[in-house]
Amino acid sequence: MSVHHSEVKIVPLGDSALIVRLGEGINSTLHKKVKNLSELLTEHPFEGFIELVPAYNNITIYYNPYIVHTSQKGTFTAFEKVCTHIIELVKQFKINKSESPRLVSIPVCYGGEFGPDLKDVALYHNMTQEEVIRIHSESECLVYMLGFAPGFPLMGGMDERIATPRKETPRLSIKPGSVGIAGKQTGVYPLETPGGWQIIGRTPLNLFLPHMSPPTLLQSGDRIQFVPISPSDYIKNKGML
Repeated sequence: MSVHHSEVKIVPLGDSALIVRLGEGINSTLHKKVKNLSELLTEHPFEGFIELVPAYNNITIYYNPYIVHTSQKGTFTAFEKVCTHIIELVKQFKINKSESPRLVSIPVCYGGEFGPDLKDVALYHNMTQEEVIRIHSESECLVYMLGFAPGFPLMGGMDERIATPRKETPRLSIKPGSVGIAGKQTGVYPLETPGGWQIIGRTPLNLFLPHMSPPTLLQSGDRIQFVPISPSDYIKNKGML
């Protein structure tokens, strides 16, 4: 069973969650819709709402079916009642509203011990390492969502000239702050975790800030500019930024 509207397709996920699909692919227009609907639902939750999880082009919404069913009149199921609420919010879409997204500069020390895969990425594209650095740092990227690990920003907008497949064999451990490429995406590892992204550099910034609210340096909708720095600048600024 699914519910269709001109803007969305809603499908159940078990008996206590649903997925609101806003389109296909990854682009800034879909991102604005995801962000707009997330904000609307946060501001106007229904009784029984638990949480929402935004992604590139959809939102997963978790709810308590008993509370939803008993808090509203009618013989409709909890899923149908939540769908009605979501569709009413969708009618309020204002994706063209004036916004001033944050522009965040991320200092990156590229190559060497900080970016062990920079050489391989350059060889893959028949470029010099300097060309890869220039292209990566000239791209203004958009944080579409946080996922994979706490505070891990998944970004679009990287120049496709340096799009590179993930490593065939993932590393068992990648250092915090590592900047990587996976296909057309770029991202920054906030914590030490396994991973298969091509690591081209590292930032001295701490992205995961557990004692702050929210506990992440970056948020969905932020625009990111990578700024090359030297190894000495990295060492000088590590832990101070």
